[in-house]
Amino acid sequence: MSKEKEPQAAAESANPNVKSVTLDTPIKRGDMTIDTITLRKPDSGELRGVKLQALMETDVDSLIRVLPRITMPSLTQSEIQKLDPADLYSLAAEVTLFLLPKSVLSDIPQN
Repeated sequence: MSKEKEPQAAAESANPNVKSVTLDTPIKRGDMTIDTITLRKPDSGELRGVKLQALMETDVDSLIRVLPRITMPSLTQSEIQKLDPADLYSLAAEVTLFLLPKSVLSDIPQN
């Protein structure tokens, strides 16, 4: 693990409401390259206009609507639409885990 990712990993282990995803295909934004996206657990207001069932089913339109609200750096809808499908699925997997109750999460093996 690189030195700059160590504090991020420590923050994640301390806060289960924050997860990072390393992209297979980084996003180019001007002169900047984004290779890691940090997601935070959405609150109910950030899920406005989206059906929870659609998010659980990894519905692309729902993800395009919610991800800009919970990503750091904040991704635009256009950037999300251009993501590699594998990267979108990796982000979607973390979002769906955020929606599960603690009782269900305790039954899921952790890395």
